[in-house]
Amino acid sequence: MVVEIAPLFAPIPGGPELLIILFIAILLFGANKIPKLARSTGEAMGEFQKGREKVESELEEMREEFDGTDEEFEEEYSEEINEAEDDFVDTEPVTEETETEAESS
Repeated sequence: MVVEIAPLFAPIPGGPELLIILFIAILLFGANKIPKLARSTGEAMGEFQKGREKVESELEEMREEFDGTDEEFEEEYSEEINEAEDDFVDTEPVTEETETEAESS
């Protein structure tokens, strides 16, 4: 029994294959449109890079803002938080499990 293994990806084109692809591109788009196409592709890649960097910087600013907010909040309101904890009164009645089990039977 012979088992053949099929590659998941096609092989990367070498020199002759790239020349054939370039020749087909020249036939399809014309020699004068290829530089315009390459330029617009480069501009699109540049815009994508700028957008990605902008999003990354905004996320970093949000992380820094969030990390600093907790410490500043605690410093500013620590006395008020402690006073509020001291004034807290629990109004729920305390029941034990045995009492609730007896009542449900």
